[in-house]
Amino acid sequence: MVNKGIILAGGIGTRMSPLTKAVNKQLLPIYDKPLIFYPLSILMLSKIKNILIIVNKGQLDQYKKLIPNGNNLGINITYAEQESPRGLPEAFILGENFIGNDNVALILGDNFFYGQGLTNVLLKSKKIKKGVKIILHKVIKPELYGVAKVNYRKKILGIREKPKKYYSDLAITGLYYFDNKVVEYSKKLKVSKRNELEITDLLKKYLKKQEMTYELLGRGGAWLDTGSIEDFYKTSNFVAAIENRQGFKIACIEEIALNNKWIKKDKVLSAIKFYGNCEYSKYLKKIISS
Repeated sequence: MVNKGIILAGGIGTRMSPLTKAVNKQLLPIYDKPLIFYPLSILMLSKIKNILIIVNKGQLDQYKKLIPNGNNLGINITYAEQESPRGLPEAFILGENFIGNDNVALILGDNFFYGQGLTNVLLKSKKIKKGVKIILHKVIKPELYGVAKVNYRKKILGIREKPKKYYSDLAITGLYYFDNKVVEYSKKLKVSKRNELEITDLLKKYLKKQEMTYELLGRGGAWLDTGSIEDFYKTSNFVAAIENRQGFKIACIEEIALNNKWIKKDKVLSAIKFYGNCEYSKYLKKIISS
């Protein structure tokens, strides 16, 4: 069972400069709320209450103004600062004390997930006791992603990073559920030619031991990467279209906490006061009055 989660919100956001020169990318808006709300909501939908957010050195105060410690959501949020990006597995090295003897989920701070049945996929994935569970999503340009090849028995046959020749069209998304061995494995990784610890190398350690399984985010689901300005605004437009058509908000963290029975209405009222007179606050008023 996975009861702890890490959000990797470091990185320098080079592809989104100059927007990211003064503000961390995960604090920029995806439509009506900061990007960090979206990965945070995924961990909360996974019923994970202990969360570590890894941020760039010097940007901690920006985050704490928005999300101090999680008390307002009935969860526990702590922070760690990253000197410089050294690859995704470094999250487990930085978070070793936070992880302790527990299993842990990792979600990338710029990944967006949405879809009918998503919560069931998350809750099923967090039940792992051994190995790693990855989330796959079909894409039309697999050469842009790390991909996994599977057979009809749902067995993972292999993984490759941005294959030049077709290998599979199932992309490995930025959401993983690991057992506790992930800390040990991450420490033993060798730095790649990019001078980083590679997530693909980490996953291959589990694959070699046949301890990697997957869940598929199917046709009704969406996985979007907000790594570039174009992708950032595509995601923002997607959220706007859904919310304005259907009338509910994606990644409303107070609503999720309320539905999980982690908080009561008084915490939502405090959030309304904190956010001020805005559309997000109006939505919060609506959910506690219905």
